Amino acid sequence: MIKLHIRKGDNVIVLAGRDKGKTGKVQKVLVEEQRAIVEGINMVSKSSKPSAQNPQGGIVKQEAPIHISNLSLIDPKSGKATRVSIKHEGKNVIRIAKKSGEEIK
Repeated sequence: MIKLHIRKGDNVIVLAGRDKGKTGKVQKVLVEEQRAIVEGINMVSKSSKPSAQNPQGGIVKQEAPIHISNLSLIDPKSGKATRVSIKHEGKNVIRIAKKSGEEIK
């Protein structure tokens, strides 16, 4: 099983690519592909046929998955990119920001 440092609901910053420097919230993590879908990041235009949900059809903007290596968690204290350390307390796993030592919720 692959262990990733990013989870659904985390606030992340993009480190590389056309959206470098932008921040967003993780909507979904694709573990097998090691990718994540981040709100408002890596937007692509996709053409869609008319359907019940979209009777007009046409071009729809949506988020595309971005590789985990291009994302970094945002430090809750400073608001900058940080690495993550993992601490085990009994059965609980706690993620801690390396820069500030704050716990990541």
